[in-house]
Amino acid sequence: MSDTNKSVKNVAVIGGGAAGLIAAWAAAKNNSVFLIERNEKLGKKLYITGKGRCNITNTDDKDEFFRSVFRNPKFLYSAINAFSNQDIVRLIEANGVKTKVERGGRIFPESDKSSDVIRALTKNAEKAGVNIALNTRVKAVKKIENGFDIEFYSNPQSIPSKYDAVIICTGGKSYSSTGSTGDGYELARCFGHTIVELKPSLTGLCTNEQWVSDLQGLTLKNVQLTAYRNGKKIYSDMGEMLFTHFGVSGPLVLTLSGHIADDPIGVLLSIDLKPALSENTLDRRILSDFDKHKHKLLKNALVDLLPSRMISVIINQSGISAEKSVDEITAIERAALLKALKSLQLTVSGTPPIHQAIVTRGGVSVKEIDPRTMESKLVKGLYFAGEVIDCDAQTGGYNLQIAFSTGYLAGSSANDLQNDIGEI
Repeated sequence: MSDTNKSVKNVAVIGGGAAGLIAAWAAAKNNSVFLIERNEKLGKKLYITGKGRCNITNTDDKDEFFRSVFRNPKFLYSAINAFSNQDIVRLIEANGVKTKVERGGRIFPESDKSSDVIRALTKNAEKAGVNIALNTRVKAVKKIENGFDIEFYSNPQSIPSKYDAVIICTGGKSYSSTGSTGDGYELARCFGHTIVELKPSLTGLCTNEQWVSDLQGLTLKNVQLTAYRNGKKIYSDMGEMLFTHFGVSGPLVLTLSGHIADDPIGVLLSIDLKPALSENTLDRRILSDFDKHKHKLLKNALVDLLPSRMISVIINQSGISAEKSVDEITAIERAALLKALKSLQLTVSGTPPIHQAIVTRGGVSVKEIDPRTMESKLVKGLYFAGEVIDCDAQTGGYNLQIAFSTGYLAGSSANDLQNDIGEI
């Protein structure tokens, strides 16, 4: 799909991550595009996603996808419709990387190597004629009469400074070691854009209780995590979690953190260590273990029920003496032990610093971006895509899909037309 009467425009895409690579490709179908990346290589944050395996996207249909978005799902309707999960999979596979579907509909490269995904996206951009400038950091973007003037921290001879359109894809402020240091927010502010307060999302949670540090590194599988705010249940799911030196983390906690990112302090966490067993069934199991370990001290009688490092914690929470013989434990004490097993409680005191989070909550206000094009409502020719926008979602490939979809829509909009996905 092309327009031979349309003059070629110079387009600058600032940021060579997931959004930038797709935006550059989409824009280059009709324009001269420069993809400007401050790092020594493209996709540095993409490289570490999915623990280095790159959870590309998810198989969810659109309704399910939007239900998985924490912030501003309606803003993303046009972007997801323009470039879907099927489209990104088709594009990556067309560039030589096979994909596979895992638990929860998560889509990964068959090789389990994020570097293969980056290579495919880079190849795709290069085929479209994108000019790639590495080790090049943007200092400022200024509006001029016929477009934009870009100032760099160093002045590369091979990169023009004048552009007809600029697409900001600089990421958020999480994982700052990958180059996501908030540059895009400052660029947006200079054009009068509102930056919604930045907060960590998809992150571990700090807790008040000191005993969690004694369990650092311990992973609990198949547990139920429930969260309450002011006595009201706000989240509950079953899966895996991890104790850390500051509190808790792991898949269950990361998802929960997205639900409470705006107000985490004081949220009560309740962990059911044996969700598959009813209270009556678990009570019978305890009695059976006590019978098996009769005459032993309580601290030595729970070895079949709990990881060894959890035993002292559960006993302390129950209020029973660890030195008490199981033969002497009363029904009331056993009920307290049962409660500790079915509802081990923690109180959230906050989150680790934002640079340790997987995703940034907040960013350029969606009220000032046209959702049909990703163009600024304040400055014609200025576009935004990816994590720099105030949109975030739960784990499972949703955040990368947001980056791919908004990147595509921004890039294709810079052409003044929608590209034909069939060209992939």
